[in-house]
Amino acid sequence: MKIYDCVELVETIHRLGFLPLLKSGIAGFSANEMVDEQCRYVRFPDGGWDWPMWKWKGEIVTEGECVYGKFFASNAGFISMKWWPDFCNYRRNMYPEPEEGSIEEGIVMILQEQGSMITRDLRDACGFTGPKMRGRFETYLTRLEMACRIVTQDFVYPTDRHGTPYGWGRSLLTTPEQLYGKSACACDCAPEESFYRIMAHLRTILPDASERQIERLIR
Repeated sequence: MKIYDCVELVETIHRLGFLPLLKSGIAGFSANEMVDEQCRYVRFPDGGWDWPMWKWKGEIVTEGECVYGKFFASNAGFISMKWWPDFCNYRRNMYPEPEEGSIEEGIVMILQEQGSMITRDLRDACGFTGPKMRGRFETYLTRLEMACRIVTQDFVYPTDRHGTPYGWGRSLLTTPEQLYGKSACACDCAPEESFYRIMAHLRTILPDASERQIERLIR
């Protein structure tokens, strides 16, 4: 069954609980593979492009009760709010809280103070302004996303002189506590139990995937 619009994609995320955006290492298990071909990336002869599924991300994050970030082997994807407490519980145990005085702690503290910032402004605020600093900073952000310390609140697009949005969009980052509240990040069980819950669920929705493939997706 193919997905044809944003509403159907949100329903799929809630039904599955977890959904990588692009390839996940498990055949067919990504939003891009599930949507109809007309919703995928296309480049036009004049150099322009269109990618309906890519444009849905902001609406899904702001209205779909889905968490978005680089959660799956450092790649982006969605997690339903139903499964977020268990996932957050497990991942934060795997990736301990940033050390005092570390760059990761500085990033989180700035977001806590500012509420939210687009990636470029956050990078500047952290002093990563020199040559080749963009890639280095992205490494820290990815680590914090994998640890469920920061998430994407929305996507901010530049506009042309007519007020029309264009480009790929810039991630507006924040902490999950600020976006969803502390209670949404709390879980009533040990991290190991959360891991077993997630594994059991993924085995059910991915019967053809190997144990190694599933573990690689969520570790």
